[in-house]
Amino acid sequence: MLDLTKLARQMQGLSQHLSSEAAASRQRLELAQQYLHKAYSEQQDLIARQEKWRDRILFANATPIEPLETCIEIPVPPKIHTVIATDGSQIAPNHHEIAYCYLLNIGRVVLHYGQNRHPLLDSLPEVFYRPEDLYMSRQWGIRTEEWMGYRRTASEATVLAELACAVKGEVPTLAMVDGSLIYWFLEQLPLDARDRILPPIIAAWQQMRDAQIPLMGYLSASRNVEGMNFLRLLACPHPVPDCISYCPNQLEKVPCKVFEPLRDTSLWTTQLKPGQRGPLWRSNARILELYEDQNIYFCYVHVGTEIARIEVPAWVAENTAMFDQALGLMLAQVQKGYGYPVAIAEAHNQAVVRGGDKTRFFALLEKQMIKAGLRNVGTSYKEARKRGSIA
Repeated sequence: MLDLTKLARQMQGLSQHLSSEAAASRQRLELAQQYLHKAYSEQQDLIARQEKWRDRILFANATPIEPLETCIEIPVPPKIHTVIATDGSQIAPNHHEIAYCYLLNIGRVVLHYGQNRHPLLDSLPEVFYRPEDLYMSRQWGIRTEEWMGYRRTASEATVLAELACAVKGEVPTLAMVDGSLIYWFLEQLPLDARDRILPPIIAAWQQMRDAQIPLMGYLSASRNVEGMNFLRLLACPHPVPDCISYCPNQLEKVPCKVFEPLRDTSLWTTQLKPGQRGPLWRSNARILELYEDQNIYFCYVHVGTEIARIEVPAWVAENTAMFDQALGLMLAQVQKGYGYPVAIAEAHNQAVVRGGDKTRFFALLEKQMIKAGLRNVGTSYKEARKRGSIA
């Protein structure tokens, strides 16, 4: 139980800290705006320096494809269209439960607008209980709980592609996922483990590419700094941006980190009006070298309630008509969802496993185990005791 009386004593110090941080953030934002305006005239030179020294730069940075001062009104989408989304949830394995297994639940949503068709709102559950499912990741030093999350990401992409190909037609369609299309966690995975996660994702994206259905990742409250890091090239005091020679330890305070911890969204809040997008960027994340020809582009969009980061594969970004239409469909989704894409929100609601669902899952499992002739089926004494209280 939380003791609010003791907690209240710490609130004054916290509020003072947040106040001082807000003042420092305003100063960093003003400095970032100055560097951005200076970069307008030096953009091509900065890109040339970035390309020449890319192997010596130790921080993630993106390349602007359009002028940095770009502010484009997002077009109105067609009234007749379809939006698809998937999201996932899970029940983690627990040694104290009646059986050591885990469950992935992928929420599926297909919304048809102006077509007089019923939507698809359901989920696909899958139980994993075989030793190869539960203990395979141990050989790479990956906990089962982590591996379960990686497999969920791959399943979300696969199911999304299946839905997209099933509704393929003449109606404009958009496939959306919650979060980034750049799977940073792949960097830390051994090669064998990565080969079990990434290929199904790339194959799913290829299916959507063949069907000419645009794929989009929607990031709310993005913490990304790839755009701000491009401006660090301008703030670098050294003759060339050779981090390996001049600043090998990026964890320390280095002279070009004049904006840290300012995020991209903070800067673009000052540049964009509702319904506008900023310049298109190409991510240079090293993990994308494994994506074959599926490089990732992104832009920031003022959706009215926040600055959202929108990510798309190269084949969407390079098709101007497709990209513009996809942005229009995305913005309409945000408006229908009162600040967040309604299709993604509904996919989450279909996927989420609540406390009652978890109880019913294990009750069904217990029934099947007893039916199979197993005895002494039940939770551990620790788990049973934690579910009750003498207080």
